[in-house]
Amino acid sequence: MKDAKAHGQLIDNQTVRFERLLPGPIERVWKYLTDAELRGLWFAGGPMEPRVGGAMNIVFDNNNLGPHPSSPPERFKQYGGTFDSKHIVTIYEPPHRLGFTWDDDMDPKGSVVEIELTAEGEKVRLVLTHRRVSSIGDAINFSGGWHTHLRMLEEQLEGNPKTPFWDAFDGIEDEYRQRYTGKANK
Repeated sequence: MKDAKAHGQLIDNQTVRFERLLPGPIERVWKYLTDAELRGLWFAGGPMEPRVGGAMNIVFDNNNLGPHPSSPPERFKQYGGTFDSKHIVTIYEPPHRLGFTWDDDMDPKGSVVEIELTAEGEKVRLVLTHRRVSSIGDAINFSGGWHTHLRMLEEQLEGNPKTPFWDAFDGIEDEYRQRYTGKANK
């Protein structure tokens, strides 16, 4: 069984994948992916049109994810406040599959995120795949972010948000750099 400490995998030079076994039921986990208020507790809020082709405005506020506010490390100060980004829904199949663009230009041929949910008894297997990542540096960056956000999701679903985002994020990119390139912090 994978847990919040389980690392994502570099599937190829352009794809990272994460797997988590979360408290169910599947409809509840789906709400945490699609409801702006619930999504804002672990990832980012913002409205999403619930249909393929729908607009998805992701509003990040990483400083306030977790049980109390935290501050970003110096190199991420620009991400310390609230900021938003525009995306397009590419897959919408409740309560099993959600996908959206990731690139700034919202191009479905660019980087995309796909999340699959599968009921397994009282648990739900979540598989998050981020495809068409442009570089190993982006794979490291995205992996650190997704790893941390999925930890926040697991804590929310367990009813025990205990780790501030930036505390959980601290050092995780270095772990992915080592895993993906065999090199320590550059």
